[in-house]
Amino acid sequence: MKRSILLSTAAIAAAFAAPAFAEDATQLDEVIVTATRIPAIVADTPGARVIDGKTIEQRGAIFAADILADVPGLSVTRSGAFGGVAQVRMRGATPGKTLVLVDGAPVNDAAEPNGAYDFSSFELADIARIEVLSGPQSSLWGSDAIGGVISFTTQEIDGLRAEAEAGSFDTVRGRLSAGVANETYAFSAYASRFDTDGISAADEADGNTEADGFRSTTLGAKGRYVLSDAVKVDGSVRWNKSKADIDGFPAPNYALADTDDTQEGEQWSGFGRVTAKAFGLTHQFSVSASDLDRSSVSGGFGSTFTGDRQAYRWQANGQAQDIDYAFGVERNEASAALSSGLSRDLSITSVFGVAQYDVGALNLTGGLRYDDTDDFGSKTTGRVSAAYDLAGGFILSGAYGTGFKSPTVSQAVCDFCFAPRSDLKPETADSVEIALGWASADGRFDGRATLYRLNVEHQITYSAGRYINVAKTRSDGFELEGRALLGGGFDLTLAYAWTDATDRTTGARLLRVPEHAGSATLGWTGDRLSGALTVRAEGDQDDSGGFSTVARDGFVTANLNAAYELTDQVTLTARIENLGDEHYQQVFGYGEPGRSGYVGIRLRY
Repeated sequence: MKRSILLSTAAIAAAFAAPAFAEDATQLDEVIVTATRIPAIVADTPGARVIDGKTIEQRGAIFAADILADVPGLSVTRSGAFGGVAQVRMRGATPGKTLVLVDGAPVNDAAEPNGAYDFSSFELADIARIEVLSGPQSSLWGSDAIGGVISFTTQEIDGLRAEAEAGSFDTVRGRLSAGVANETYAFSAYASRFDTDGISAADEADGNTEADGFRSTTLGAKGRYVLSDAVKVDGSVRWNKSKADIDGFPAPNYALADTDDTQEGEQWSGFGRVTAKAFGLTHQFSVSASDLDRSSVSGGFGSTFTGDRQAYRWQANGQAQDIDYAFGVERNEASAALSSGLSRDLSITSVFGVAQYDVGALNLTGGLRYDDTDDFGSKTTGRVSAAYDLAGGFILSGAYGTGFKSPTVSQAVCDFCFAPRSDLKPETADSVEIALGWASADGRFDGRATLYRLNVEHQITYSAGRYINVAKTRSDGFELEGRALLGGGFDLTLAYAWTDATDRTTGARLLRVPEHAGSATLGWTGDRLSGALTVRAEGDQDDSGGFSTVARDGFVTANLNAAYELTDQVTLTARIENLGDEHYQQVFGYGEPGRSGYVGIRLRY
């Protein structure tokens, strides 16, 4: 039954494939992506998707992991329903190969063994836009972008907003924000809080009954000031602190079970930027930084990790006839202190350039970047893409790109190694993809189908007591995505991905990458009532079961979200998660909530 539902979703998706979640209720607008350094049309950019604030609100998504799973080619794994480590794999690449940006600031955890970002406490209350660039993006952003880039942009608020919600598992959520915005200046600030008693992180079906709670607080501010027609300054800061009760692997069985383990994290990120027009170019001088402290207590023993990153960037944008271009210089610095007492600073100096040629039916884009690491040599990466308007609403596009990832701090110092350390070199990748998109003449339907192959060489693996370059991986994939405005206030969004991700060294499938995954969202917008029903499905996947590989069963879940406008300023909200009360796991051994409900109120002044 589960497989039939998944295949049905795929078949529908094939009929309506589309490159973005658009926001207009009567016609699908042309969507622009900005994380490409030069603003680009999503339909002309292979692997690009945009999720806007209206879509986030329509879906009732609270945390980033709640909506990223709907992007084809992204696999979200969560080790515990509330506060458990949540990581993203893009097109089968391991989590540390996805670069995460918040207002342009890289926030990947420098102290995590693979440099992966944990999305478990990333609330979306202050997020206006999410951009996803799948495939190697090292020519744009350097290291860590082999799988792709996920870029979050925070909101600029004008007025007063407040939200409150309560529901299952004694969950309480609230948010307050205020700001002023006009053409000359803008400033806003916000605070949000999420608190729940939760469920057992270890699956209750295995006899685990102790509830594991989660608490998260996020504060932030954003500002902009236009000094003149040629100069403006802007910046933002975002801070989060969270604490999660988690489960561990107690003696004597060393199997996942109820324990008193806890995990805490505190992170801040921000940027400051000056934009100035001079010599026929638009110059951006920016400084961004992020800092993360996390600690855990397991079996009475504690461990602490700290990591920080800074990026110093100058970028210039210009235009010459039919060519838009950008170039610049960048310095990225990362450091981490590990629980073992080891620490290390790693830095990269880079120069980059990208150009876009758009004339008639043809769009060409090319990028080149040279990265010089302080410790692991230098690497040149590039990417070329093309899009051609075939007429009749069809667009044929394709891309070829290369990527690299420098060893992390844990790998560089050989944390917890029991054998002589080997000389590591950066991981490298290459990828090719081709896509066919279509949009109807009336703007009510559009879609895209994508075929790709991603190869990773020299993948770093912990083996025989040390880190070594050994693994070779390959991901072959097929992605379908689409949206249709059906009339009567209804809209339909669909996504499907087939991912064949294997370790070419051993021939085994890569862990925690489902071969089939898909989602379908039916939305409705009326005069005062609106809502969305989202059905999400994943097929079976290989997972880690201690010292062996196990199969995690596939699943189908559904979420329902609704809002009713009492007035222009007051809206009542309600959502039901896991509508069918499905018992399932995202990660083997870890439980997910059964049917749960939440009601709330939203104020806008």
